[in-house]
Amino acid sequence: MTYPHAEPPTGGALLNVAPGVYWLRMPLPFVLNHINLWLLEDGDGWTIVDCGFATDEARVHWDNIFAHHLQGKPLLRRIKRVIVTHFHPDHIGLCDWLCERFNLVPWMTQAEYLQAHVVHARVGGTEREPMAKMLMAHGLTDERLDAIVQRENLYLQGVPKLPNAHRRIRDNEHITIGANTWRVIVGHGHAPEHASLYCEALKVFISGDMLLPRISTNISIWPSAPEADPLGDFLSALALYAELPDGTLVLPSHGLPFRGHHARIAALREHHGVRLERLRKVCAEPQRAVDVLGLLFERKIEGHHVMFAMGEAIAHLNHLTRRGELRRCVNAESQFTFSKAA
Repeated sequence: MTYPHAEPPTGGALLNVAPGVYWLRMPLPFVLNHINLWLLEDGDGWTIVDCGFATDEARVHWDNIFAHHLQGKPLLRRIKRVIVTHFHPDHIGLCDWLCERFNLVPWMTQAEYLQAHVVHARVGGTEREPMAKMLMAHGLTDERLDAIVQRENLYLQGVPKLPNAHRRIRDNEHITIGANTWRVIVGHGHAPEHASLYCEALKVFISGDMLLPRISTNISIWPSAPEADPLGDFLSALALYAELPDGTLVLPSHGLPFRGHHARIAALREHHGVRLERLRKVCAEPQRAVDVLGLLFERKIEGHHVMFAMGEAIAHLNHLTRRGELRRCVNAESQFTFSKAA
């Protein structure tokens, strides 16, 4: 893997990474402290890809870009379109703020638009009670559960308001943006219907959270679909991205733009393969998801990260169950256990 740009752009600035494609970076109030966003030249205006988490600092960065960094191109100062890759707050947080400012509706897949509204309204299994019930059923019953249940609603903090309409985009749709055509590639596993964008002419792939250079994206089970197989979905998505040609410039939501996506895909497959093999061995005896956290994560997991770690553990156990390698049972404490299938 190679990285054409050793450093990201400073806050509120743009960096040209391909003809008509500009990189900007916004702050996040988490350990993962940034998100990469993209501006695409679009004829007499611009298309924005992803919006950032709703903080005053991010709004100031956007205002600085609109006021200063689009100058010198008098016809290229109007925002024509906002594309959102998926519903997570760092991607959709400032979407309504941007769309109201430029009288737009966001372009996004229908499942992501609807899921954003479901999570924002705290319905459909996204409330604290269903999450607590699911985690308890998989063995989490100590103070870590209390910390998750009592934590503040970060989604509402990052997404104070959502647009009441959208322009639906679909898998394999081709979107003309300025002089270039971008193909929508929908991938699953990290989010319900995550949209990435590929431009064949530029050999540029805006991967969102689906293909990151140094960290593996979160693949979790959620209460609304407790028996789903998001890991299987994610591995299928990697097969789609592997079809992109050598030399493709990948523009991820976190980390640095890179080339060498085939090597990265191989590393991600190996990463999940190692986790699955560990589970195959330890599940010679019945295991709960909480029992295998130390096996899957070789570091101390604290705070709200426990929720994501539990979600990933269940996702890996579900994947092996879906493949027929494990079976799920209920123990005397009404908790799920996983063991080798007979």
